[in-house]
Amino acid sequence: MFHIILYQPEIPPNTGNIIRLCANTGSQLHLIEPLGFSLDDKQLVRAGLDYHEFATIRVHNTFQECLSLFDLARVFSLTTKGLSAFHQAQFKSGDAFLFGPESRGLPTAVLDQFDTCQRLRIPMLPNNRSLNLSNAAAVVVYEAWRQCGFDGA
Repeated sequence: MFHIILYQPEIPPNTGNIIRLCANTGSQLHLIEPLGFSLDDKQLVRAGLDYHEFATIRVHNTFQECLSLFDLARVFSLTTKGLSAFHQAQFKSGDAFLFGPESRGLPTAVLDQFDTCQRLRIPMLPNNRSLNLSNAAAVVVYEAWRQCGFDGA
């Protein structure tokens, strides 16, 4: 249905929660190295519970290796620096959502590879930094799935 791309994720429970999100929405998870944890990490496994077997997870050595799998026009980067709110985009099945590492977000060099219309933000109250990574992924995936009529549910 959708693809969630985590660029150099750092916190195992966030990735575990996203594995659970992928299992429940039919999304695929792409992890771009380096990871801030091992895929055997107890916190990752505990957060993902027994959902690992129901989710498709791919680990990529580089950002470019991962991007080569997608139509770049259908990859959306989520950033507090986005000009458009995520719900204003028109999503379709197969779209990919790129999220940055928890401590620093997506680097400018990565964001610069996308048109401004592909850099989306999640509306928040002023002077706040960002949502938790797994919460942000859930908000975006469920909006995209809603736009697709919850196809497959």
